[in-house]
Amino acid sequence: MSEVLKQEPACEIPVPVVVAAIAIIMTRCLSVALEVHEMGLDTLLNVIHLAAQSWSATLIFIASQLLFFIELRCALALLHGRRWGRLGYGCSQLIAIGYMLMASAGWIGPEIFSLRGEEGHLLLSQKLPDLLVLGLLFFPASSRDFFQQR
Repeated sequence: MSEVLKQEPACEIPVPVVVAAIAIIMTRCLSVALEVHEMGLDTLLNVIHLAAQSWSATLIFIASQLLFFIELRCALALLHGRRWGRLGYGCSQLIAIGYMLMASAGWIGPEIFSLRGEEGHLLLSQKLPDLLVLGLLFFPASSRDFFQQR
């Protein structure tokens, strides 16, 4: 048993990458738990029922759930040292920010996730943790070197 514990991993993942991957997983899971707690299970089921009333709302709801699972998959890929996890997470954040900006400007509908009027500054505050995670994946020299070697 001690021989198994003494073996070094084949490739060590830098600390900023591990922290970023764990942060992605934790923020996503915590956001779901907080939504369920805040709304209650009955209200959450009612929101899902209302989202199924029109095609456009249903497509946006399905796309948001798909984006959620893509982000989780990218975080797991980062924990395994996969380069595409970093790029996938970055692309998913660009899509989310792009949709929120277009919905807030009124260019696309339904405006389920839009931020109106004086609440427009909330986009930055809602995406700040994700931007910090992207910073951990792209800016430290250890992260850049690790992904360039792969």
